[in-house]
Amino acid sequence: MENINWYPGHMKKTRELIKENLKLVDVVIEVIDARIPVSSRNPIIDQLIKDKPRIIVLNKSDLADENVSRQWREYFGSEGFAAISMNCVSGAGAKELFRILEKMSEEKNRGRAVQRPFRLMIAGVPNVGKSSLINRMTGKKSAQTGDRPGVTRGKQWLKLKNNMQLMDTPGILWPKFEDPKAGRNLAFCGSIKDEILDVPTLAMELIEVLSENYPDLLAERYKLEGIADTPLETMENMAVKRGCILPGKRIDYERIGKLTLDEFRSAKIGRITLEKPRDMVGEKDVRP
Repeated sequence: MENINWYPGHMKKTRELIKENLKLVDVVIEVIDARIPVSSRNPIIDQLIKDKPRIIVLNKSDLADENVSRQWREYFGSEGFAAISMNCVSGAGAKELFRILEKMSEEKNRGRAVQRPFRLMIAGVPNVGKSSLINRMTGKKSAQTGDRPGVTRGKQWLKLKNNMQLMDTPGILWPKFEDPKAGRNLAFCGSIKDEILDVPTLAMELIEVLSENYPDLLAERYKLEGIADTPLETMENMAVKRGCILPGKRIDYERIGKLTLDEFRSAKIGRITLEKPRDMVGEKDVRP
């Protein structure tokens, strides 16, 4: 698949917005996709945040491989960051997040005659669940959410029940992807609009990845006798099993492609993580 360059105009303002407001917050909560912890991180955020305290939320952990998520929490912990697995929609992990924040707030205000509100910023690329996290933390539907990237606009200041103050900024993405794998992984997970992609080709590339890393889950979901020699053959076998056939017994690549992506994104194929901590070796550009 060709390199993806998807950088909506409204996201250009976010860099300045974060830089402008970073001095006003005590901690940054960075939300990433637990299925792609490398690709769903933005080096621009690292450059801007620098030494500001940070909590890393591995969201959509219910869709990710639990064992690999544990490895990621250990990895980020070794890098000096608090890291937790969450499902921001159901609220799983929210109590742990608040425990960490309350401890940080107590330390920040220790010795102060007047207790100052503890201020938070949530940051992350589109479609990782920032708005869902805001809604979970505020206990109400404060931020617009959607299953398409880029639905959040502008900035909002929200007051939490424990007197913490939360600032939201829109998710940001690279002006271009230096590593084609990052663009591909984001596309697999739905963080890039399918309308600008070649869905059958993208799905075939996903099938190739799953065939190498989760062959049993793929074979079980599509009732395959085994993984074929090529991703295309596997895709065609999947299409036959699911009845994705056009008149004249032709394979409906568009339909099986969309079905595969949808079932991966909803974890119907299984709980899958596409990147492991070992992928960070030599990837200095994506380190905190």
